Amino acid sequence: MLALNDIHHIAIICSDYHKSKEFYTEILGFTIIQEVYREARDSYKLDLALQNKYCIELFSFPNTPERVSRPEARGLRHLAFSVYNLVENVQFLQSKNIVVEPIRVDEYTGKRFTFFEDPDGLPLELYEL
Repeated sequence: MLALNDIHHIAIICSDYHKSKEFYTEILGFTIIQEVYREARDSYKLDLALQNKYCIELFSFPNTPERVSRPEARGLRHLAFSVYNLVENVQFLQSKNIVVEPIRVDEYTGKRFTFFEDPDGLPLELYEL
């Protein structure tokens, strides 16, 4: 078995770089570590951190194809973030006109959670600690 230490990062390719950059930084609260424009590829790469931990690489590429995401398509199902107050966070997202699904309760853990989407429809989850 491999001797894995931790998850290093998650890479996300977006369709509208500036819209996604605003969403991940101003709505979700990620901080920018580094932003690079790669002229040869006509591509941006934005390194983002949460709580000072590097975790997302946001990419833009020209003419990217859409990925099937629903219903229950193969591949990444969703990206989940833990929160301490689910209702407060849902209200914040709704104040920014972001559609949030009704809060559910995990039948095994009893924990509350909900889903919303990034600007490209990537399903994101808030899971209450």
